[in-house]
Amino acid sequence: MRPKMISLTLLIALGLAGCVTAEDDTYPISGKECTAEDPVQEFGATDCSPVAGAGVGGF
Repeated sequence: MRPKMISLTLLIALGLAGCVTAEDDTYPISGKECTAEDPVQEFGATDCSPVAGAGVGGF
C-alpha cells in the first residue's frame, strides 16, 4: 500500500510540474516581444465591448 501511495504522489507532482510554464514576455499568438510602449498596455476592462449575439456561449 505504501509504495503505491508514494508512486501516486510522485506522479501527481510530476504532472503538476509539467503544467508550469516559463513566464514569457511575448504575445501567445504572434510570438512578438511585449514592450512597455505597446498600446494594449493601456487597455482596461471597460475598453472592451462585450460579445453578444447568436452562437455566443454555445447557444
